[in-house]
Amino acid sequence: MIIGLVTAVAASVCYGTGSVLQAVGSRKSARKEAATASGTGTTQHGGPSLSSTAKAAVTWEFMVGTVLDFVGFALGALAARMLPLFLSQTVISANLIVTALLSIKLLGIRLNRKEWLSIGVVCSALVLLATAAGHEGNGDAARSTHWWLLIISCVLMGGGWIAVHFLGSRAAILAGLLSGLGFGAIGVGVRILDGIDPFDLTALISDPALYAILISGGVGMYLHTVALQIGSVNGATAALVVGETVLPGIIGVLWLGDASREGFAWMAVLGFLLAVAGAVAVAWFGEPDAHSAAPTEPKAPEPTAVG
Repeated sequence: MIIGLVTAVAASVCYGTGSVLQAVGSRKSARKEAATASGTGTTQHGGPSLSSTAKAAVTWEFMVGTVLDFVGFALGALAARMLPLFLSQTVISANLIVTALLSIKLLGIRLNRKEWLSIGVVCSALVLLATAAGHEGNGDAARSTHWWLLIISCVLMGGGWIAVHFLGSRAAILAGLLSGLGFGAIGVGVRILDGIDPFDLTALISDPALYAILISGGVGMYLHTVALQIGSVNGATAALVVGETVLPGIIGVLWLGDASREGFAWMAVLGFLLAVAGAVAVAWFGEPDAHSAAPTEPKAPEPTAVG
């Protein structure tokens, strides 16, 4: 349990730091696009184009952030196999705290009193969850569950790409939420993945859950990048937190055998709800990012005209 918690916390730090660095790279790229008055930076609906997102991805800040994301992914996958999903995903989702604190230094964002209170609520919720967590399930699931995970991942990620394309600059929170669902699908997929223990390459590559992980990870990363380009870094991360926490936690309890300590179920439910509510509150009470608003201001009338 202790090793699993330390691993999840380390994953959280990597993800949080990575998100802020990616936001710095995205904003830097957006400012360059705006300065050159390039017409290729946005789609006709006001959202970032694929070329704009690709340019953001090659800034050094974004690349370092992506490396940290991969390290966080590896640590998070390990934590998902050692802890109940409602605990591991919630601890990892506490990267919102890291994101908020680093945003002060790197993005010049000031946290107000309500945001600090919300962060305190998240920290308290994590203590409750750690106290209440019992054993993790064995990860046994029917083969149909593996296929359903792949199908749902394809639908969600494909729908997310379409939504971002047509909603444009209005899709920041939706992109963050869907990227969170993608990362949550990774947690579920890692738990049920065949061929891990004992290692069996044939079973691994023939498992639909593996491809659900790859699709959810790749498209989820793209949607998270888009959310950082067009929205508040804290808001996008909070939406991601909700997506990667709620659904995997419920699936872990209902279908994968995750459980709380005997007599502590109420504490687990309370901690879970407080963690999600605190994450949402950080986004709700947060001040808009001036850095993200500036590059998109010239394009503001365009989405309105389309709507």
